[in-house]
Amino acid sequence: MSELSTKPYLIRAIYEWCTDSGLTPHLVVAVGKHTRVPMEFAKDGQIVLNVSQGATRNLLIGNDLIQFSARFNGASRDIEVPIDAVVSIYARENAQGLSFALEEEAGGVDETPLGDVASSPSPDDEPPTPRSKPQLKIVK
Repeated sequence: MSELSTKPYLIRAIYEWCTDSGLTPHLVVAVGKHTRVPMEFAKDGQIVLNVSQGATRNLLIGNDLIQFSARFNGASRDIEVPIDAVVSIYARENAQGLSFALEEEAGGVDETPLGDVASSPSPDDEPPTPRSKPQLKIVK
């Protein structure tokens, strides 16, 4: 019997923490042939998706796939994201969450808490930069 991945459980946990805390959960997704997202919003092979209760309809975070409907430029779109394509999940307001390695390693998926990145000491006494901290821009 193969071991279950912890990744979908961690994604659901951070999602629940965000919603319970009144924060806005966002997913960073690596766009690939198995992801069904609006490609016109993807940048550098990734897309950031707001997965809050107000922004999605029929959200289902399963063990293999995340599915929901959302509006993009006023048009409803069905979104399907394989769990393996999720790069990170974080709260928009404070950038706390988890970042995942894209490839599976022998011991499972590498999880890095985004909120704890600055607390680890650096040999050069310079603060380390987050691995894949999302950058949000205001679009007018």
